[in-house]
Amino acid sequence: MRVLDDIIKAYDVRGIVPDQLDADLAHDVGAAFVRVLGIASQDGGPGVVVIGHDMRPSGPDLVAAFADGVREQGCDVLLIGLASTDGLYFASGSLGVPGAMFTASHNPAQYNGIKLCRAGAAPVGQDTGLREIRDMIEAGPIPTPDDRGLGEVRSQDMLADYAAFLRSLVDISGIRPLKVVIDAGNGMGGYTVPAVLGGAAGLPALPLDIIPMYFELDGSFPNHEANPIEPANLVDLQARVLETGADLGLAFDGDADRCFVIDERGEAVSPSTLTALIAVRELVKHPGASIIYNLITSKAVPEVVIENGGVPVRSRVGHSFIKATMAQTNAVFGGEHSGHFYFRDFWRADSGMLAALHAMAALGETSDGTPLSSLLQSFDRYASSGEINTKVVDQRETSERIRDVFGSREGVTIDDLDGLTFTGDTWWFNVRPSNTEPLLRLNAEASDEATMERLRDEVLALMRAGA
Repeated sequence: MRVLDDIIKAYDVRGIVPDQLDADLAHDVGAAFVRVLGIASQDGGPGVVVIGHDMRPSGPDLVAAFADGVREQGCDVLLIGLASTDGLYFASGSLGVPGAMFTASHNPAQYNGIKLCRAGAAPVGQDTGLREIRDMIEAGPIPTPDDRGLGEVRSQDMLADYAAFLRSLVDISGIRPLKVVIDAGNGMGGYTVPAVLGGAAGLPALPLDIIPMYFELDGSFPNHEANPIEPANLVDLQARVLETGADLGLAFDGDADRCFVIDERGEAVSPSTLTALIAVRELVKHPGASIIYNLITSKAVPEVVIENGGVPVRSRVGHSFIKATMAQTNAVFGGEHSGHFYFRDFWRADSGMLAALHAMAALGETSDGTPLSSLLQSFDRYASSGEINTKVVDQRETSERIRDVFGSREGVTIDDLDGLTFTGDTWWFNVRPSNTEPLLRLNAEASDEATMERLRDEVLALMRAGA
């Protein structure tokens, strides 16, 4: 018997196929999605749901089952086939219809999942429909309306339109020639990169010498996990950048909605640094605009935003919070520590490819051959621990132990926007619980490496005392 709480998570549906996520559940999610969002009754017509999937072998069968559930509710289906997650967001945004993307992102091969969105790529999470979908499935069976026939299904290839739209948002046709190594990790970057950057969609050629790595679509991930936030998965790319003398390297995750950058020295660029770079570029186009950053992003990000005339806005971690805050503030851009980058011009959705275009544009617009490491130097201001996960017996008790120790120190401030954030004169750290595992996540930053390491080790000792 499936446990829905293990599968229907805070932001999406995700599980092992077929033990947790199978065709029956996909069917029920499709039917409940239509009913909860009222899609079939919109504007008096049948409504439409657009569906895409990544390269995982289980995708097509799950899509077919989900589509059956949608159609049985009297709603039409538009199949776009293979797509990156931001390709599905493009379809939802440009067509103005709700969507479903079948992907498990960076998870191992045995997983698959469903990311749902409303029309205009607006997210569907626990507080915006996913809880109601879960409850409807659990109550089951989901009724079929008597007053509607079976919805129709049609197919449309949207890759060329997606590529053209991204190229219209960030024009890199006039940059200086760049040599770029791109590691697609056998994920959807191997499908989208040739269309957007390589001219496969019939677009004009770009001044890029692209060196591809692992572009073959393979949901078994034979070379390494398609999860570039893990340093081990960047080793091959770093070596190839150095071997070829490339100007930069790009790594995409499995569904290509995240992008990580490697500089010409083979060093990984912090997503916070890339957030600051893109923020500056967006503020040139939109002076005085708001920029969103989550609370575990480097302190350098709000500093850079203020220095460039923008308004930094702090958010909780997670795409639903980022997107909601962007909507409330009309922010032009938002960045997260995890490599997700959100753009107002892209329906406030995240796009790894758009972030990559910005990185190449910024480097290619330098006329004197400035290397990427030098271009980014002014944005890389602090020493960071990265995110460290620790298993604990009691998340609340361990968090309160840390509050007791650091809260009693002079000059330390505490806030609880997302977990607990402690700020001193030259440092800060955040401890927040995982929603799905008995873990506490630590992120620490300080003005220098030695201070950061002392801070990190002291907090970790407190956390491990609760293990």
